[in-house]
Parts: sequence; C-alpha cells; structure tokens
Amino acid sequence: MKRATAIKHSDAWNPSEAVDRIVLDADQRHRRRMVLTGEGGTVFLLDLPRAVMLKDGDGLVLDDASIVRVVGRPESLIEVSATPQELARLAWHIGNRHTDMQMVDGKLRIRRDPVLEAMLLGLGAKLTPLKAPFNPEPGAYAHDGDNHAF
Repeated sequence: MKRATAIKHSDAWNPSEAVDRIVLDADQRHRRRMVLTGEGGTVFLLDLPRAVMLKDGDGLVLDDASIVRVVGRPESLIEVSATPQELARLAWHIGNRHTDMQMVDGKLRIRRDPVLEAMLLGLGAKLTPLKAPFNPEPGAYAHDGDNHAF
C-alpha cells in the first residue's frame, strides 16, 4: 500500500499534477494516520508523525512522489459581518463558547448553529448562510505551527 508521509501546502505545488483527490470535511481533515481512498480509486495510508489539520488545496505526497489533492467538503456555515471593532467583540463571544471559527476576507465563519446565530444577531451581527469548505483556526495550544513543517 502506498503511504503519504508529507504534505505540500496549497501554494507550494500545482494542483494539475494531482493523481487523485480526497474530499473531506474539517473534522475528517484532522488526521495523523488512517487509510484513505481517493475519488479515482487511489488507496493509501496517511502516515504523519503527528495529527495535523489538512487544508483545502493541500497535497499529500505519496512514497512514489505522486500527489493526492485534499479538497474541503463544503459545509453549512454562517458568515459573520460587522465593523472591525464589532467583529473583534463578536469573535470574543464565539471564542468564549469554544466554537471552531475561520477568518476569511475580514469576516468570520462558523458552522451553522441556531443558538449561536441567535446570540450573534442579538449582538448586532449580519449573518449570511453559505456552503463552503471550512478551515477553522487551530487552537492556540495546538503547537502545530502552519501544519506543514515536514
């Protein structure tokens, strides 16, 4: 069985070189070791030294030097908009609830959650539902750097 022991960051390789792709949501992309099967049938063992958060567009380098592209499965998200000062306050409230969050183009993204959505609306946020890959910010204690150090 082929093994993937290294990751190429999305801006460090050409996606047209991929031999296959795997489509995973954010939770499924936090991995260290497991057998994966690409959409084109490539079966391989993901075998990393520690668990990392694979990001949409990353490439998994197989032991034969071929690359399998990681694709983030679109998830049901809410995009949170506000002024920069208000956005900082909203981010604090989201973080205080230990909720995964992503920053994209000056806006916050979280998974759909009716309770959080009601709270954010009550705090004056503008909410826009969308479907998109979710790449949440790693926790401050993840000690994972940019997840691509090997």
